[in-house]
Amino acid sequence: MKLLYPNSLVFDPSGLEGFGVSLHEYDAKSPIPEHLIDAEILVTWNNNNLPDAAKRMHNLRWIQSLFAGPNDVLAAGFSPDIKVTAGTNLHDETVVEHALALTLSAARKLYEMRDYQNQGKWPGHLGGFLPDRPKGSFTSLKGANILIWGVGNIGRKLAPHFVALGANVRGVGLFEEIIDGIQVQTNDALPKLLPQTDALIMILPGSKGTFLALNTERLKMLPKHAWVINVGRGTCVDENAIAKALNEGSIGGAALDVFHTEPLPSSSSLWKAPNLIISPHAAGGRPRYSESLVAENLRRFLAGQPLKHDVAAGGMYGAAQSGDKPALKASL
Repeated sequence: MKLLYPNSLVFDPSGLEGFGVSLHEYDAKSPIPEHLIDAEILVTWNNNNLPDAAKRMHNLRWIQSLFAGPNDVLAAGFSPDIKVTAGTNLHDETVVEHALALTLSAARKLYEMRDYQNQGKWPGHLGGFLPDRPKGSFTSLKGANILIWGVGNIGRKLAPHFVALGANVRGVGLFEEIIDGIQVQTNDALPKLLPQTDALIMILPGSKGTFLALNTERLKMLPKHAWVINVGRGTCVDENAIAKALNEGSIGGAALDVFHTEPLPSSSSLWKAPNLIISPHAAGGRPRYSESLVAENLRRFLAGQPLKHDVAAGGMYGAAQSGDKPALKASL
C-alpha cells in the first residue's frame, strides 16, 4: 500500500514508518508520476494536480486534506467512494495569533505609526502623555468589549487570550450556551450586542447562511469607534459597505485578512479606505501537527475504524462551504 505526501509543505514522514505502508513524496504542482499512480492514500496541501489525479488514480481509497475545508478535493471529481478527511484544527493556533495581532495593532495604532515611519515623520499625537482608555474609543484591550462572531474551534482558543488581557468577551454562535465561561448567543442577539462592541472579531465559515453577514444594516449598529477584524471568510463581509463606512468614519477601522477575490484587485475601493489594515490571507496557511493527524488517521484506516474529520460523516467544520472562491479554493 502506498501513501503519497506533498512537497508543498515541510512534512516529516518518520512518524508514519512502521505501519507497513510505503511512503512517497510527490510534487503537488505536477501530475502524479506513473509509478505512483496506483497509490491508495493521498495527502494533499495546496495542490494544482487534483483534477488530473481524480481521472488517473483509480486505486485511491482515502484522501487526507490539510485544509480545514477541502473544497479543492471535493471539486476535483474524485469518486464518492473515496474517503475524504479534513485538516480540522491544524490552523487554529496560527489564526488565533494573527487575530490577536490585528486586534492589538488596531488598538495601539501600530498601522498608523508605520505609515508615519514610511514618510519619515514623527507621529507625536500617538505617543507621549495620553489619556488611558478615553470614553468612546478603542485604545486598549483592558476593559474593551470584544465580540467573537463565529465561536468554533478558533474562537474557543482565541477568547482566553483576550480575557487574559482584561477584555470583556462575548460570542455569537449557532446556539445559546456558555463555553469556557464565555456567554454565546445567536444572531438574534446582534442588534443588542453590536452597539456595545469595541472590536468585532469575525471567524465565520463561508456558506449561504453567512454570505454578506456583515452588511450595511449591521455596520450601522456598531459604535463609531468600533473595529472589525475578519479572519474567517471574505464572503461574510460586504466589501463595498465596509469601504463606505470607513470613508464616512461611521466605524473606527477594519483589519481584513480575507476577501471575495484574492489577491485583492487593484480596482478595489478598499485599498484607499482610511483606517484599514489589509492582510494577504496570512492568518492560516501554516498547518501545524499535520504529521500527527495523518498518523492517527492512518492507524484508524488500517484498523478499519472511523477516520477523524471525515467529510462524509460531517466531521469537519464547514465541509460543504464555498470558501472565498466557490468550489475552487480550499478553506483554511
